[in-house]
Parts: sequence; C-alpha cells; structure tokens
Amino acid sequence: MSTPTTKSAILDNGLRYKAKVSGSPFASNSYSGTSTMSCFLCGKHRARSLLGTRKFLGKTQAVCAPSCKEAEEADKRS
Repeated sequence: MSTPTTKSAILDNGLRYKAKVSGSPFASNSYSGTSTMSCFLCGKHRARSLLGTRKFLGKTQAVCAPSCKEAEEADKRS
C-alpha cells in the first residue's frame, strides 16, 4: 500500500494547508433544529434543542440544559 500524497505543507510565508478544503465541520442547515452551538461552560457542541440560556456578566449565553454533567451522562447512556 502506497503512502498518500501530502496535500498540506508549510510555505515560506508560514501558511499551511495550501489545498485544504474550505468550510466548517459545524455547517448549519436552514432548519435550526439540526444546527449546533458550543456550550459556554464546557465547550462541547450540542444541538440547539439541547441547550438552554443563562446570563453571565450581563450577557445571555447558551449552556447545556439542565447542566453539563447531566448532558454528559445522557450522552454516555445513548
């Protein structure tokens, strides 16, 4: 089996990924039920339907509902 050719290299100007595919792995659809956001507290990406909101320093942030610990346990069970 041959080694695949490398499509990325560090260039002289310090840039990498000359042939990297553009876009995000967290692309959202037009239907908001399938889009994801990261929890402000734990940083894990979850569906928006699994997040709630809490105020932190006067700004509303998306957080795991009802808590990050319970959401993590629910992930392990499923």
